[in-house]
Amino acid sequence: MAAWESARFTDLCDDCHVASRKATRFSLHAPLWRRQIMPATLKIDFVSDVACPWCAIGLASLKTALARLGDEVDADLHFSPFELNPDMPVEGVPLADYMSRKYGLSPEQMAQNRANISARAAAEGFPMRMDLRTHAYNTFDAHRLLHWAQTVGNDKQLALKEALFRAYFVDGKRTSDPEVLVDAVQQAGLDAARAREILSTDEYADQVRALERHYQNLGISSVPAIIFNNRHLVSGGQPPEVFEQAIRQILAEG
Repeated sequence: MAAWESARFTDLCDDCHVASRKATRFSLHAPLWRRQIMPATLKIDFVSDVACPWCAIGLASLKTALARLGDEVDADLHFSPFELNPDMPVEGVPLADYMSRKYGLSPEQMAQNRANISARAAAEGFPMRMDLRTHAYNTFDAHRLLHWAQTVGNDKQLALKEALFRAYFVDGKRTSDPEVLVDAVQQAGLDAARAREILSTDEYADQVRALERHYQNLGISSVPAIIFNNRHLVSGGQPPEVFEQAIRQILAEG
């Protein structure tokens, strides 16, 4: 079994369109600069939560895989919302209490879990300060801002997503705090005043809820869930090699 096949890699729907890989036509007598293979367009829906460490790891790993593929693929990457804890209060709850209650982990198990996550994150070039991560927070407002960021541009949405990951996993900040969110917006090169306006209202709330229901209806119950071309799913914070092999097979199958 291929390495990526050990990951959850499935068809989401048999009748969904899968973008085909197309090559440019060229003559043997054409100039060399015209004898090129056009990169295959790959739509990537990265379903995740900003409070999920494996989502941060998975994003770093996916970016490494895409960098290795280089000009072979033109990735259309955007982020879709998933809340691990939609009922979490804005002020958050102590992480130790939350992990014990939700997963039944002992303090020793939590320490080992943090060590494993930290090691893997460091290996993917995203060192985490798990000692600063003391609480679990509500992330709905972060998802509203990410939805807005996508309307500005996918590059801005990616920048905001990474800024939010840094705020929580590197700096240990409260990602339900409007000031923390606005600071991440500024780091991403987005309009802080517009972000404050969104946070002062329920703007984009309906859109985020609708997207969350959509992915739940597709059967997604854990994250990260990375959907390629509306059809293929890879689950979890897989190593770069797994993402690379999965993408190559998707492109080869056309």
